[in-house]
Amino acid sequence: QLAPYTADETSPGQVSGTHVAGIGDIKLIGSYQGFLPTHNLGVQFGVKLPTGHYGGQTDGGTFVGHPTTFHSGPGTGESLDSSLQAGTGSTDLIVGAYYFQLVSQDFDLFASGQFQAAVRERMNRPGADYRPGNQASASLGLRYEAHANWVPQLQLNLLRRSADQGAFADTPDTAGTVAYLSPGISASLSRNLQFYAFVQLPVYSHL
Repeated sequence: QLAPYTADETSPGQVSGTHVAGIGDIKLIGSYQGFLPTHNLGVQFGVKLPTGHYGGQTDGGTFVGHPTTFHSGPGTGESLDSSLQAGTGSTDLIVGAYYFQLVSQDFDLFASGQFQAAVRERMNRPGADYRPGNQASASLGLRYEAHANWVPQLQLNLLRRSADQGAFADTPDTAGTVAYLSPGISASLSRNLQFYAFVQLPVYSHL
């Protein structure tokens, strides 16, 4: 049974601080939409590469990888949780699909889904292992396309993540489901440049 929260747990003397900066894990994704003559159905295949700094700290104090550490507070010198590092140290496969369809002269509807799972982990030794949880996302949206250069839209975004695994995993705190209502707009600034802006408003959370 967990002890009840007290304000002493977040007093200035009990809070450690750090700063994470740098390149994270790079995703390379390709798409194909030649299934239908209208080209409005597509699939995606991709890979996430372990290009970001990753790592953790064993119970004996040994660092694995190149983790970011705390710079202040009682945890100074200790590794930040593996799930909060710039990278995960894993190679992930990504698959997805998307579809869009006109529903009237000025509106079109679109839907997309994507799944990501780690298939190879660099931190894989007993007592010093870490595998990020699988991720699944889905989006459903409506676009108003009466204007050629700017398009208001409204999206519903769902994200589900399973728990991280391994000795470096914060298993109880890394799984959950969230949903956002996301109004936004896209605009053509030039022939080869587009601008996107969205505001994500949380409507459901189970973490």
